[in-house]
Amino acid sequence: MTDEPGRKRRAGGRAGMKARSGASVIDQMPWRIPVNPDRPTEPLDAEGVQRVHKTAMRILRDLGIEFLNPEAVKILKEAGCIVNGTNVRMDEDFVMEMLSHAPRDFTITPRNPEREIVLGGKHMVFVNVSSPPNAWDLERGKRAGDFETFKEFMKLTQFFNCIHVAGGYPVEPIDIHPSVRHLDCLFEKLTLTDKVVHAYSLGAERVEDVMEMTRLAAGLSHAEFDARPRMYTNINSVSPLKHDYPMLDGAMRLARRGQPVVVTPFTLAGAMAPVTMAGAVALSIAEALAAVALLQYIKPGCPVAIGTFTSNVDMKSGAPAFGTPEYMRATQMTGQLVRFYGVPMRASGVCAANVPDGQSMWETSNSLWSAVQSGTNLVYHAAGWLEGGLIASPEKFVMDCEVLQMIQRYFEEATFASTDDDLAFDAIREVGPNGHYFGCQHTQDRYQHAFYAPFASDWRNYEAWKEDGAVWTAERAHRIYKQIMAEFEPPPIEGDRLEELTRFVARRKQEGGAPTDF
Repeated sequence: MTDEPGRKRRAGGRAGMKARSGASVIDQMPWRIPVNPDRPTEPLDAEGVQRVHKTAMRILRDLGIEFLNPEAVKILKEAGCIVNGTNVRMDEDFVMEMLSHAPRDFTITPRNPEREIVLGGKHMVFVNVSSPPNAWDLERGKRAGDFETFKEFMKLTQFFNCIHVAGGYPVEPIDIHPSVRHLDCLFEKLTLTDKVVHAYSLGAERVEDVMEMTRLAAGLSHAEFDARPRMYTNINSVSPLKHDYPMLDGAMRLARRGQPVVVTPFTLAGAMAPVTMAGAVALSIAEALAAVALLQYIKPGCPVAIGTFTSNVDMKSGAPAFGTPEYMRATQMTGQLVRFYGVPMRASGVCAANVPDGQSMWETSNSLWSAVQSGTNLVYHAAGWLEGGLIASPEKFVMDCEVLQMIQRYFEEATFASTDDDLAFDAIREVGPNGHYFGCQHTQDRYQHAFYAPFASDWRNYEAWKEDGAVWTAERAHRIYKQIMAEFEPPPIEGDRLEELTRFVARRKQEGGAPTDF
């Protein structure tokens, strides 16, 4: 999808983005990799950072982490760690030496080099909702995930310029057998989008298939694929204090081929982590560093990132809570620790709400802004997440993309006092105490791109809104989603690449795909 020929881009937030058919869907901001200009929020002082760090080191040294993968245990024993069965203890010197090899930033280049992303520094990229088993929309309500809905979310992922990564499955298509699900899903992901893709670390066959499909879709040789990051995986620890077999297996496979691994412990304070946020963060950091140390020992310099998914539970029901004050502080604290270690950071845009209502937006906004405040580089679940990750919603996807565009616009306003024009003294003198700024030349020269222009929000007054049908936000988002579906056309992919990809999928299906327990 490209800008309409000859159409002037609006710096105020809309870029004339059109569907390939030429009909207008929405006017959205152009593709860019956002850069966060703000200083991070730091709830911990320097001593506090060291206290959390030392607690994480104490966990690793005195308690250890259970590595439920014999190969990983063997490697860490060779590295000099203390091994007792599956329990592995490592000291601070070893961990910090391994961390010294990890790059501070890295670039991932998908099949379309124009969709390249940078992780690290002040860069911040957004990922679609990933992994819910269910979907919800205004027409069909809540239902189990299926392949057609999966493809709809892939189209939304491709359409919105503020979504930079096609992460995990936005909804799990349970109508496809698990043995071949990854083949069908990645084929659609690689053909309906041209953005960076992700592999689930759920068995050797799935990881190897995804790497090979990514290579084929980009038309790369094996050497070219291995030479630089082309895709990535995210692994989760099994809190408290465990890393499981398949996650470690997939992470080690990608690391050996130079592909990035994001390590994200899932620590819910009061359930799988201490009820205090400092304790939960310390546990999360220890679990993440254990896996990072393993990967850096296997391949020094392989790209890694540390993720945070530290929140709290509702102590009345035990249900996960997101976008809470505790979640925000834990994310900010983790940002301080991750900067101390010098690697990129992952956070999430999450909520506990069941439908795309007010609760869903304030909780998601809290989550997203805590990612901004913490200096996060990769924001998972940035659009479409509901019910604590059990539901993906297209309406919520559209609504969240409005917030993401606002964040991007907010970043771009960082140089608001850089010129005399910005300070507008002459305009203030011209208008004086009795005039207004609507008609002055300073406004006339800038009004078309002065402010953010929304695509889902309705800024009219109540009477105008009511006269036009009194359409609520989720209904407006539903209309946008439906129009995108009607007008979507996939990005181009060279014929020989498509043919090779198709042949590979057919062959792997004939071979049985990946083994399952079914």
